[in-house]
Amino acid sequence: MPHCSRSKLSPNNLAFPLMTEFLSKSEQLRIKVHNQHGTTLIDCGVHVQGGWEAGILFASVCLGGLAQVKQHWVDFDGLRWPAVEVITDHPIRACMASQYAGWPIQNNRCLAMGSGPGRAIVHEGVLFKKFGCEDQSDTVIICLESEELPSEEVVKYILEKCHCASTCLYILVAPTASQVGSIQVAARALETGLSKLMELGYDLDKIDSGWGICPIPPVACDNLSALGRTNDAILYGATVLYNLRDDDQALESLVKKIPSCSSREYGHLFGDLYKKCGNFYDIDPMLFSPAEVWLSNINSGNSFHAGSLRSDILRTSFGLQRN
Repeated sequence: MPHCSRSKLSPNNLAFPLMTEFLSKSEQLRIKVHNQHGTTLIDCGVHVQGGWEAGILFASVCLGGLAQVKQHWVDFDGLRWPAVEVITDHPIRACMASQYAGWPIQNNRCLAMGSGPGRAIVHEGVLFKKFGCEDQSDTVIICLESEELPSEEVVKYILEKCHCASTCLYILVAPTASQVGSIQVAARALETGLSKLMELGYDLDKIDSGWGICPIPPVACDNLSALGRTNDAILYGATVLYNLRDDDQALESLVKKIPSCSSREYGHLFGDLYKKCGNFYDIDPMLFSPAEVWLSNINSGNSFHAGSLRSDILRTSFGLQRN
């Protein structure tokens, strides 16, 4: 039986009050609302500034309203820096069935990565075959990481895939190189750890809840640089904790395989690796993971730890100048 095939917890319905906040506070949030033949498009950083508040809201929507998202200052291995924190009691539905950016959409000359509650309605990909997590909401919310607002063709494509009326579709857009982009990507640390566990063949049904924290990278001057910084933030600055039920001996062995330091490419700036390889798929998949991981076994009361934070790499990646 899939982990969350049918549930009264509709991520699209739970996220909709957050959408109304976007619409009612657009000037305060420094965003721009557009109407395209009935579909609501919300620009969170393509042609507008966006900001901290919009970034937290974007991340909250992306998680389907099933997580707390907060920001505050944290000490990362001697580097005191702003961070985003995500806490959820529904890690599979919030992170994997909603937040996971598993829907590539061609938007003119750009490839936009689609995520958000609407993915549980589109219901495509290996994740949904495994976990289910089907949502039958009439309201559909899609989040796009893109340098451009979606074209009419892209909106039409999304409408067809979601089988919804144009007036029921809401699309949030933010580039990686934006304040909202920096926050919403950093808020994916918990999901990144779950993806690594799935890559390792671990049964995610055993995971009860999750808590993650990640530094928010400064906005980069271009999207390629932003891609490097946002990945470095997770690989070298994120800490995640999962409450789960398993055997202690299995967890003691497993935890060492999860952090980014388990990869042969650990220690390099992500931007350098990307330039060298040319795409994500030639980079060691074991690298895509948080820097530090805790596994807390509810069955035994014992917790297991692996990995460490690397403020030295973060300082270089973030372009932090020393006095």
